[in-house]
Amino acid sequence: MAFPPGFLDELRDRLSVAEIVGRTVRLQKRGREYVGLCPFHKEKSPSFTVSDEKGFFHCFGCGAHGDAVGFLMRTENLPFPEAVERLAQQAGLPVPAASPVERAQAQRRATLLDAVEAAARWFEGQLQAPSGRAALAYLTERGLSPETMARFRLGFAPDARASLRSALAASGIPLPLMVEAGLLVTPEGGGEPYDRFRGRVIFPIADRRGRIVAFGGRILGPGEPKYLNSPETPLFHKGRMLYGLAQARGPASDKNELVVGEGYMDVIALSQAGFSQSVAPLGTALTEDQLALLWQLAPEPTLCFDGDAAGQRAAARALDRALPLLQPGRSLRFALLPAGEDPDSLVRQSGATAMREILDRAAPLDRMLWDLELAAQAPDTPERQAGLKLRLSKRIAVIAERSVAEAYRREMDRRFAEAFAPSAWSPRYRPERGRRQPPHRTAVGGEAARRGTLGAARLEQEVFLMAVINHPVLLARHLEELAAVALPTPDLDRLRRAIIDVAAVETELDAAALRDHLGQQGFAEELSALAGRTRTYGPARPDTSLEDVEEFLRQVIGLLRDREAVAEARAAANHLASAPDDQAAQVRRVQQAVQGGESRRREDDGADPSFGRRNES
Repeated sequence: MAFPPGFLDELRDRLSVAEIVGRTVRLQKRGREYVGLCPFHKEKSPSFTVSDEKGFFHCFGCGAHGDAVGFLMRTENLPFPEAVERLAQQAGLPVPAASPVERAQAQRRATLLDAVEAAARWFEGQLQAPSGRAALAYLTERGLSPETMARFRLGFAPDARASLRSALAASGIPLPLMVEAGLLVTPEGGGEPYDRFRGRVIFPIADRRGRIVAFGGRILGPGEPKYLNSPETPLFHKGRMLYGLAQARGPASDKNELVVGEGYMDVIALSQAGFSQSVAPLGTALTEDQLALLWQLAPEPTLCFDGDAAGQRAAARALDRALPLLQPGRSLRFALLPAGEDPDSLVRQSGATAMREILDRAAPLDRMLWDLELAAQAPDTPERQAGLKLRLSKRIAVIAERSVAEAYRREMDRRFAEAFAPSAWSPRYRPERGRRQPPHRTAVGGEAARRGTLGAARLEQEVFLMAVINHPVLLARHLEELAAVALPTPDLDRLRRAIIDVAAVETELDAAALRDHLGQQGFAEELSALAGRTRTYGPARPDTSLEDVEEFLRQVIGLLRDREAVAEARAAANHLASAPDDQAAQVRRVQQAVQGGESRRREDDGADPSFGRRNES
């Protein structure tokens, strides 16, 4: 929307920049200006100044500069028109329409907003009425508090054809307006319009300013569709909106983080668990407009997906949509939840801490791209390796921003070189033509493993797990050791824990029985993928001798123990380094332990390491 220049000048004249900024920043008067700590970067001494006389703010530390409108745009993630409208309202200055047509459209929009708001209030009232008892019980059973229901203005639509229509008509809202707002449905064959939402829990959908523009409804009991949204209207375009945006905007700005779920209940449950910086698309895959909205709130939003095959496909679609739009400093992160879980079920069953851990482990977009392409086909022949490289090149080619595309090209080349270097892709035992290869260092060793590339660290862990699954007799011999060491890759460690749980109950297992138990726990697809990727590696093969597999397991367990000991010692050293002087001797002892452990770890990276010993430092 265009604003007349005279209007903007008058608005700036009426505003005090110091008053607007002072609502967010603690300012101190110094002469004719104000100073404070910059809200746009971390600093300990103030370099941020505000001048009412000059009408702008300026930071000498990071260079941030602008007027009251610009400050509101940056701190509250508002586009220019909405920032102007907000400040004009505060200043008591009417916002002029640019033309008679725009004035008519604005008036019509305001009237539709009034109708939708009236419907939202009515739905809220029905949730608390006797007719909403079942809906209220459903929401309570889902763990929602009364405060959360009120915050998201949840409601209920009775299972009747004309309840809402009658209530709005009694308020003076005409029938055509209800239809235009998407509240009623007009039968195709003619007849009286009837309520669109019937027998459903109602989720009001707000725009970025918190104004209700549409609704989503979940059916109670059997029936299709399970979820129903308002149709496209002059107020509502589902591909350009995000559920929970109004509630998440401020927290996202404060925390510089945005969490993206897949539905209404994800957002509401996350918010109640303390993740108020959460939004979701409206029943569709992310669109370009929605990605732009996400990036207005945070530079790297975290998308949450179920860890099963469907979640992987959804993550791949989001990655495809985002790749052409990447810009310097603007990307996505991907948090894959345990199979069968979504943010709603996870926070209800495991709490906010479990969700926080998953968010902290979210994969950046470049790693997700690599993992998805690597999983598409096991790169176990030169031809397949060449195919992987070609697929990666084609994906990178769609990135429009040349500097980002070049950075991706370098990163994928680095990963490719490390993944297919002999030291990374030749585990200790790899049968060829029926003969065992000479001993070679395991895939955990080497610089590639320390960097966490899939070709080293993850592959070694996958071979390790398949060795246990295909030789379950070793579980009885090494159960305590396997239970005591954690794998650094979260999804693989979940599988390790599941194997331990099965072995603790079922003492006599063969490989087929162990696979069946794990499949019943939701690991069937994961086991199939692991078997495909590790089938050429000796320890993972069922026909490899038990002696060789056991030697391999001992080496990996020993190395994992060494790494845990080094990490613990380093953490203790860092903690004690800031201790009083009388604890200096303790610091030195711990630092010596760290150095000793790292020395042994460097030895492990040699051509034929002895992984079996345990770091006793």
